[in-house]
This record gives sequence, C-alpha cells and structure tokens, in this order.
Amino acid sequence: MAAPKKGRSASAHSRPGRSLVLILIAMVALTGGMFLAGHTTPRLGIDLAGGTSITLRAEAEPGQESAINKTNMDTAVDIMERRVNGLGVSEAEVQTQGDKNIIVNIPKGTNSKEARDQVGTTAKLYFRPVIATEVSGAAATTSPSPSASGSATDKATDKATDKASSSSSPSASSTPSATSTTQGRAVTDALKADPTPSDSASSSASPSASASPSGSADTSKLEAQYAALDCTDETARAKAGDGAKPEDTTVACGQNADGQWQKYILGPAEVDGTEVDSAEASFNTQTAAGWTVNMKFTGEGRKKFGDITGKLAQNQPPQNQFAIVLDNEVVSDPRVSEALTAGTAEISGNFDQESAQSLANMLSYGALPLSFSEDSVTTVTAALGGEQLRAGLIAGAIGLALVVIYLVVYYRGLALIAVASLLVSAALTYVIMSLLGPAIGFALNLPAVCGAIVAIGITADSFIVYFERVRDEIREGRTLRPAVERAWPRARRTILVSDFVSFLAAAVLFVVTVGKVQGFAFTLGLTTVLDVVVVFLFTKPLLTILARRKFFASGHPWSGLDPKRLGAQPPLRRTRRPSAPIETKEA
Repeated sequence: MAAPKKGRSASAHSRPGRSLVLILIAMVALTGGMFLAGHTTPRLGIDLAGGTSITLRAEAEPGQESAINKTNMDTAVDIMERRVNGLGVSEAEVQTQGDKNIIVNIPKGTNSKEARDQVGTTAKLYFRPVIATEVSGAAATTSPSPSASGSATDKATDKATDKASSSSSPSASSTPSATSTTQGRAVTDALKADPTPSDSASSSASPSASASPSGSADTSKLEAQYAALDCTDETARAKAGDGAKPEDTTVACGQNADGQWQKYILGPAEVDGTEVDSAEASFNTQTAAGWTVNMKFTGEGRKKFGDITGKLAQNQPPQNQFAIVLDNEVVSDPRVSEALTAGTAEISGNFDQESAQSLANMLSYGALPLSFSEDSVTTVTAALGGEQLRAGLIAGAIGLALVVIYLVVYYRGLALIAVASLLVSAALTYVIMSLLGPAIGFALNLPAVCGAIVAIGITADSFIVYFERVRDEIREGRTLRPAVERAWPRARRTILVSDFVSFLAAAVLFVVTVGKVQGFAFTLGLTTVLDVVVVFLFTKPLLTILARRKFFASGHPWSGLDPKRLGAQPPLRRTRRPSAPIETKEA
C-alpha cells in the first residue's frame, strides 16, 4: 500500500501547470500595468535620449579663495546629486571638471527646468524673521493679503508635541490699513518699533532695531527699495537683496499660495541652512493638515531656532513669521505660535506632494559650502548614443543568434525550451524596465543595455546546466520522466549558487560605483533575479510537461535526448546482490 501512496504524493508535488499559469498571470498583470501607466517603452538615459548639460563654476567669498578646495567641491557634488535624486531624476551625472567646475548632466524626459533651478542655485539658505510683507505688482492695488503662505494657513508646530498653530492665524482685526505697506503697520513703524536685541544672532529679539538698517538714511533707503520693488518683474526679483549679508536687513520676493508674488522686508538671518540636519515631506493622516514638511535641527541649530521662535511667537502678524530664504527668494514663510525647542518642527499649509517634496529638498540640501554660477547650459543630442546603441543591439542580436544556433545543433528539440525561456525572460525584462522608469526614475543607458546583453549568457548557462543534468541521468540508463525529476535538485543547487555569485557581484558594483556603471550593475542584478524566476516557474515546468510527450519520452533522434546518441547504459533493473565468492579450501 505504501508504493501507490508514494506515487500519489509525487504526482501531487509535481504540478507544472500551476507554475506556468502563475508566470503567465504575472506577465499579463505587468503588461497591463505598463499600458495603464502609459509608459510602454523604457525611459532612456542622457546618452540615448539626450538632455541638458549644465556647467557650474565655483566662486568664493572675497578673502576666502581657499574655500575652493577638493573637500568642498566633493561635498557640493554630493549635495547636488542628492538634490536631483530628490526630484526623482535618475541617471543624472554630477562630476567635477578641473579645480573649479562641476558638470551636471540631466537626461531628457525629466523636469530639467526645476532640476536646473535647484542645482544651479548658489544655495545660501537662511531663516530670517519677517518685518513687513505685501502682495507685489498689479495685485498690490487691492487690499494687501496675508503673508505668502500665511493665506495658506502655513504654520510651524513642535513635532514633539504635535500641536497645531492654527490659532495664531491673523484675525479679521489684523487686516491692513489703507496704506499698502505692511499688514497693519507702516514700513517705518515696522522697522523701528521693536526693542534692541543683544549682539548674538541666536539670542536677538524678533525683528528689531538690529533687524533694521542703522541710521535713518539706511532706513529710508530700504523703504525706497521696498516701495519700488516689483516682484512680478523677473529682473527685479533677481536683483532683490543683491549683495545683502546674513547680518543685514534686506528685501526679497516669494510666491504665496495663490501664485501671486509677494515682497518682503526681512531681518538678519537667525538660523543658517547648514544647521538643518534633515527634512522630509510626509502625509499627515492624524490631522487635516495633509502634506507637511518635517525638519530636524543640529544641536546648535536647535538652540537658535528655539530662541527665535520663542520671540516671534510674542509678535503680531506678520512679525510672528519667519521666512525660509534660498538665495534671497522666500520659499516659505510659516507663522509661529510658540517656542519650538525640541529640535524638530513641522511646516504645514496648502502643500501638495510635489511642493512639499520640493521644500524638503531645499531644506535638506540647501546649504552648499560654495557659491556657483552657471558658465553654460547646453542641450545634448542622442546622435552618438543612438549610433552606439544600434551597434550594441546588432552585436547583441549576432550573439543571440549564435547562441540559438548552438542550442539547435547541440540540443535539438531542447532548444525550443531554451528559446522560449529566453523570450519569456526578455519580455519580463522589457516590461519591468518600462514600469521602473516612472516608478523609481530608472533610465536605460548604454551600460544598462550591455548588462542586458550579458544576461543572455547567464540565462543560457542555467538552461545548459539543467539539460546536462537530465542527459547525465539518461546516460545512466533512466527513462526521461524520472531523469527530469532526479536531475532537478542537483541542477537547482548549481543554478542558485551561480546566480547568487552574479547577483552579489552586481550588488557590490552598484554600491561602490556611480553614474552609468550603476545602470550596468542594476540591469545585471535585475536580469539575474529574473533568470531564477524563469528557470523555476517556466523552464523546469515546461520540460516536465514535454517529458510526457511521445516525441521526447521515446528519445526521438531530434529531441536531443536520444539514449543511443548519448551513449546510455542498459536500463537500470533491480537485481539481487550477488553473494560473495567462496574460496576453495585446500585439502
């Protein structure tokens, strides 16, 4: 009774149809997702699709020429790489050229303008108290609106207590007076009304006398600049606050939540961008705040931020706001309702995912150790890359054709299984690469194409290992069906060890390299994983099914499994073990 039970167990264990249905469902689902996403072709890198190349030249402050050194240049390259990666741009190349230049290559198909704006900025990031603000340009003829993102109910909250500051929103009583200057206060009063702070920046009072120019002449000059500033004019925006030092009171521009340009008078910088340890965008599911930006400060930044927020919280709008200023442009101006001393803060408002991520990028990577100016911005064509791609594809096609010819000549009928497996692997690779473009920003470049071509050999090796194990079993005198099952465990171990070594090499190469070489490593690792999937879920089940067909089971000469051609031994039979020879005893 044991034998039939064992046979039923083996039959239940070997269900190749299920594996084939599983991989078919996966292929259909991935293909459907590709068409639904609208990305039916892989995203191409800059060497294949073209893109934008930006040359930046490092500039040091007067008397600090020694700041342009290898350490600071390498730091700048690292920050720029993280900036473009924060925008979802993959395959962007950032590298030094000479002692003072940095080259940034951004592939086509990405938001190159936004990337150029963030990478090309000199990235002097400061937190400045707001002294006065109003809508600039044509909109200023109407009643002045609240501060730039104050109308969006921007607020800074202590992340540790998770306490909202919506209560600090300006009330109706804080509506500006008829004078179209600050919100409820004339510019002169805003500059002069506050007490004089201590000398240290970290302990200075909220916008105060030190926040204002020294002397009435300087005050009048600043008022004149503020009155004449038209932030709707791009040239005027670029010159706003030009030459201002961190310790100076200055004017600046920024956009509010309605897309209107707002102009500001800002006090001296209280916190430097280098004192922001990290910032990230997140969706707050606990409140109705939606997308928020969470900041974490360094030890010194924590103290400075706690001091200034404690003083700003005592002021009336708009002087309870601090402006986050990136190169004299206000990117956000949240209100403060209490001192934030925990070293963390949350900025909320009418953010969507894109705007929250953009602000988080600026806060995280907004403090470069050097200033940079654009030397040149050029468009890179893909003509040369296209020619190399065609040459690479031709070489790949020739190599694939030679592999197929070898399989047909040597393995005959088994070559059908190998070719079908290669086609399945190629289809999965293409679909997944197409999906990874919009998903993680993967871009196919020339090294990545080389990685895919190399994968043909890795996949073919797996088939050959399994086929040879099956043929070895046949040479030992077994029939095809038991040979297929007995050969699989031995072939499986060899295939897994081989693919593990390939994947490990790809992983190490991906970690220790940058730029295009990472594309080669990523593609090699991806195709290695797919090789395991195809061999386990397609090649092995398909061979199990075909082993039941007469053409293969009978050992047809064109099946590749002909026992005579393989030099098989006579079929194995169970025989009684011969008894030991009896030695003849001497008389």
